[in-house]
Amino acid sequence: MNELNQSVSQLSGVGAQTLNRLEKLGIRVISDLIFHLPLRYEDRTRVYSIADLRVGMHALICGRVEFVDVLPRGRKSLICRIADDTGALSVRFFHFNAHQHNLFKPGTLISCFAEVRQGFSGLEMLHPDYRIITNPDADITEPRLTPVYPLTEGIGQTALRKIVKQAINLCQQNPQLLVEWIPEPILKRYNYPSLAEAINTLHAPDEAISIEAIQNGSVPALKRLAFEELLVHHLSLRISRNKARQWQAPRFVESQQQVLIEQFLNSLPFKLTGAQQRVIKEITEDCRAQNPMMRLVQGDVGSGKTIVSAYAALLAISAGYQVAVMAPTELLAEQHMRNFSLWFSGFNTQVAFLTGQIKGKARKEVLQGLEAGRVGIIIGTHALFQESVNFKHLGLIIIDEQHRFGVNQRMALREKGQQGNVRPHQLVMTATPIPRTLAMLQYSDLDVSIIDELPPGRKPIVTSVIPAERRADVIDRINSWVDKARQVYWVCTLIEESEVLECEAAEKTAEFLSLALPNVRVALIHGRMKSADKDTVMQAFKNHQIDLLVATTVIEVGVDVPNAGLMVIENPERLGLSQLHQLRGRVGRGEGDSYCLLMYQTPLSDVARQRLGILRDSNDGFIIAEKDLELRGPGEVMGTRQTGAINFRVADLARDADLLDTMPSIGEQIFKHAPQVIQPLCDRWLGASTDYAEV
Repeated sequence: MNELNQSVSQLSGVGAQTLNRLEKLGIRVISDLIFHLPLRYEDRTRVYSIADLRVGMHALICGRVEFVDVLPRGRKSLICRIADDTGALSVRFFHFNAHQHNLFKPGTLISCFAEVRQGFSGLEMLHPDYRIITNPDADITEPRLTPVYPLTEGIGQTALRKIVKQAINLCQQNPQLLVEWIPEPILKRYNYPSLAEAINTLHAPDEAISIEAIQNGSVPALKRLAFEELLVHHLSLRISRNKARQWQAPRFVESQQQVLIEQFLNSLPFKLTGAQQRVIKEITEDCRAQNPMMRLVQGDVGSGKTIVSAYAALLAISAGYQVAVMAPTELLAEQHMRNFSLWFSGFNTQVAFLTGQIKGKARKEVLQGLEAGRVGIIIGTHALFQESVNFKHLGLIIIDEQHRFGVNQRMALREKGQQGNVRPHQLVMTATPIPRTLAMLQYSDLDVSIIDELPPGRKPIVTSVIPAERRADVIDRINSWVDKARQVYWVCTLIEESEVLECEAAEKTAEFLSLALPNVRVALIHGRMKSADKDTVMQAFKNHQIDLLVATTVIEVGVDVPNAGLMVIENPERLGLSQLHQLRGRVGRGEGDSYCLLMYQTPLSDVARQRLGILRDSNDGFIIAEKDLELRGPGEVMGTRQTGAINFRVADLARDADLLDTMPSIGEQIFKHAPQVIQPLCDRWLGASTDYAEV
C-alpha cells in the first residue's frame, strides 16, 4: 500500500482530537495533506527597517524594547514600544499574561512579524508572531516564503505546518510515492515541472518567487497542478458521457406527431423566435435518436425556455410517454402548472401537480394516475422523486433551474424512468447564464443549447444604484408610479442565511410602506407562507388588486406580471450578480418602460461598488455571469454550493481559463494513448466523488 494512502494518524503530533479537526478540513490520509495547499504566503525572507514600513504591509522587523506598559483604558492591552536605528513602532496584545509582560524587558532584542496598521500613536502591530533574540548575530530570516494554510477551529498555523512538513519530508525521502501520471510529452510541451517539484515549490517557495507571482497564477508549479486538476474533471465528465451513450432511450416518433405539433404552435398567442426554433430543432433530433438526450438549455430571463420545454413534452406524450417537470420551488412549479395546463388544454392528456403540500386523497389520486399512465404530464417539486412515486412510461424529465437541485435528487428522478437498459431523455434548463468557462467543465457531459434572443418588444430595463439614505425619494417615486396605474415590486434581502429573519424583515418593510403610502395597496409574499396563500397573493397582484408587492427573493424565478415595471431591491450588495439579474428580470415584461432601483447600505466596499456597476451597465446575463465568476468564484456563481458543484482545490476558473481550451485535445490524447492513467488521476483528485459526473 502506498504510504500516502495511510491515515494521518501515522504522523507525529496527530492524536484523536487533531484527527477529528483535520477531518473537518477534508484531510484523512497523508496525500490529503500534500494537496492541502496554502491560501497565501508570508514573506519573512528579509528584515525591514521600521522607517520603510507602510500601513497594510506584512513585514518582519527587528528592534529593542524601549518600554512596556499595560493600558487599562478601553479594552485592557499590553503595549510594547520597539525601536531600531531608523524609528520606532508599538506592538499591542489584547490577550496576554504576566509571563509575556516579564519577557519584554527594556533593552531586549526582539523580532516581530505581522500586518502594519495605524495605531493611536503612529504605526503598530497587533498580536505579532515574535521571537526573543538572545544571539544578536543569529539569522532571524527564513530561507523560503512561509505558507499560511486554511485552518479549522482548534488547529493553529504552527501545528499544521509541522504536520504538513512531515508529509512533504516523506515524499522527499521516497520520490516514488508521488507517482507522475501525466505523460512526459504533455509536461514537456507546456514546460511544466514534475509533480514532486510543483508540490515542494508550493508548500515552501524559495525567495526568488514573489508572492504576487503565486497570486496571479504565473508560477509554473501552480499552473501545473491547476492543469492536472482541470484535466481530471474533464476526463471524469467524458467517462460519464461515454457511459450515458451506452444506454438506450425511448424514440419519440409517431405518425400523428406533425399534426399535433402544428396544432400546438397555432394555438400559441405568440410566434417563436429564431433562437427558440433552432433549440427546438436540436431537441427534436435528440429525442428521435436511440440514446438518451442530455441537453442543457440556457437562456436569459424572459427568453422563452418554458415553451421550448413544453414542445419537448409534446413530442413525448404524442409518442405515448409520460413527462416529469421538476422545479426547485412551489411558486415556480405552480407557474409551470398554469402554463402547461393552458398550453395542453386542447390535447388529450392529463396535467397533474405534486408537491410536499399535497396530501391525503388528492395525493393518492395523482400517484394512482401516474402508475396507471392516465397522467401524461406531472409537474412538481422534489416530491417527484420520493419512493411512493411510480411511473408507467416515463420518457422525458425536464428540470428547471437545475443548479438548485443536489445531484442525488436529479439521479433519483432519472432512475424512476429506468427500465432495463432504457433511460428517459433529460432536458435541463437554467435562466442563470453560465459563463463559458464554467459550462465547459460543469456541463461537459451535456449538450448545450442557448436561446440568445429575447421575444420582440422586450425593452432593456433601466437600472440605477442609489444609497438607502434616499429611501424617501424612492417612496415618492412609487406614489407617482402607482398614480399611472402601474405596479411595483419591493424585494427584501438579508445577509443571514435565514428564511425566518428574511421573512421578519419583509413583514416590517410591508408595515412601514403601508404607513408611508396610505393610498397604495400593499401586500406581502415570502417563503414561509402556505402555498395557497402565496398563490392568492400572486393572483391578486396579477389581477391588479395590489399595487405594491413586498417580497423576499422567493420571486426570483417564474413570476410574470407585465404591468409591474418598477422594482426596488434593498441591500443588493448581499446577493450575487446572477441572482440580482434574475430578480430584475421580473420587470420589463410589458409594453412600457421598466426600472430597477438597487438601494444599498453605505459604506459600500470597492468590490460591491464594482459589482453593482456591472449590473447597472449591462442587461446581458452572459456578460454579467462572466464578471460574477471573475469576482466571486465558481461555487458562488452556481448558486448554493450544493453536492456536485465543482469546488476546486487548486484551479481557479477566472485565473486559469486559458487552460480549459486545451482540455478536449489533451483528454482525447490520454483516452487514445494512455487510458491506464485516467483512474489513478481521478482517485488522486476526486476520491469518492467521481460519481457526481454520472448525472
